[in-house]
Amino acid sequence: MIHSFLMIGQSNMAGRGYVKEVPSIFDEHIKMQRNGLWQIMSEPINFDRPSSGVGLAASFAASWRLDNEQDEIGLIPCADGGTSLDDWAIDGALFQNAVSQARLAQRTSTLKGVLWHQGENDCSPEKAAQYVEKFSVIIDVLRKELNIPEVPLIIGGLGDYLTNGIFGQYFRSYPLVNQALQDFAHTHANSYFVTAKGLTSNPDGIHFNALSQRLLGLRYYNAYRDLKHLSDPVNDEGKVLDIIYNRPYTKTEKVKLLEQEFALGNIDSKNYLEQLTSIGQE
Repeated sequence: MIHSFLMIGQSNMAGRGYVKEVPSIFDEHIKMQRNGLWQIMSEPINFDRPSSGVGLAASFAASWRLDNEQDEIGLIPCADGGTSLDDWAIDGALFQNAVSQARLAQRTSTLKGVLWHQGENDCSPEKAAQYVEKFSVIIDVLRKELNIPEVPLIIGGLGDYLTNGIFGQYFRSYPLVNQALQDFAHTHANSYFVTAKGLTSNPDGIHFNALSQRLLGLRYYNAYRDLKHLSDPVNDEGKVLDIIYNRPYTKTEKVKLLEQEFALGNIDSKNYLEQLTSIGQE
């Protein structure tokens, strides 16, 4: 049985990290849901916009796999860039889609966690003041609809870089949103807050860059594994990433990657057959 995780929120959950900036993560036991079915994960996982890229879910899943070598993990991408908390209201399309996708996943998996990152679109004193109340309704109904009253909810903080970017004027109230996210996590059962301390952004000053997304994924997993709030960066984050990046590919993974290169037109048929034969002889 696949252990699945629902991804909801806005663009920093969907992921906007530049794929070219970090090594890829490829593991035949990490799946993503597409059209209600499971396929081997590839990035971008959460393709909500043409700008979609590296998010936190891949390194979260790879960290999970380090502790669960015999099991499979599945990611359910439902985040949507630029969305506010009101856009996630329980009578709206985003919430209903997330419930629908999660129910599809529950047919062939056990839903083990919910990953949330959102708040940049609610950076005003007025919206921050209402955040806990509104978010409580969303999560309470989500838990009831999916029958997951005790499943961990992992909530990520907003980046401290937000006021420094070219759109910084719009994010002056981000500390209030971060406080609201922490307040929710500390006052609601099975909810855990993860810090974004020390993480950096793309040139837009809004989205976590690819490396920061990798690190944030490790932090989300640590909070999930230990069922604790994470107020500081994880020790040896770089070493854990090295372990993930340097995991030897299985024969199946080598074949799948080769097929992908051939399908994308990056190698010709002769090269494909030669490499396929070489893999078969290993």
